[in-house]
Amino acid sequence: MTNPLREPVSAFVALGANLGEPAQAVQQALGQLGRFEHTRLVSTSSLYETAPHEAQGPLYVNAVAHLETQLNAVELLLALQALEQAAGRVRSVQNAPRTLDLDLLFYGDARIQSGWLTVPHPRWRERAFVLLPLQDVAGHLVSEAMLAAVADQPIRRLHF
Repeated sequence: MTNPLREPVSAFVALGANLGEPAQAVQQALGQLGRFEHTRLVSTSSLYETAPHEAQGPLYVNAVAHLETQLNAVELLLALQALEQAAGRVRSVQNAPRTLDLDLLFYGDARIQSGWLTVPHPRWRERAFVLLPLQDVAGHLVSEAMLAAVADQPIRRLHF
């Protein structure tokens, strides 16, 4: 059970989808993140369209959300996985196309290394589909050097 007296922690979540209606799936998930127990949606990035990175399949729609939460990191991860499952996520093989993918990028200043949770996310700096949306909501975390390192990865901002 969550401790409602815990100080809120700033967390960042990367969202992506490339099956079904990916833009709709990401937008719905963004709305649902703020409905987690003891959690507030602070801000969301624009939506971005990207080619699959180190994967096959249709184009992805990606975004990043900034949350303030009193959930601990494990509780937040479980809530994210439940949201993925509700959206029809099937975990078959790594980097397979998906209806919804939610990755916990940062949980405050925590450094967590376990068999099923690593925070900060181990590959966040290698992916344009994380860095550009993250820059929208937390520009201080993204440097010009990081963006230059992923400049060869195709990405475009979507306008709705």
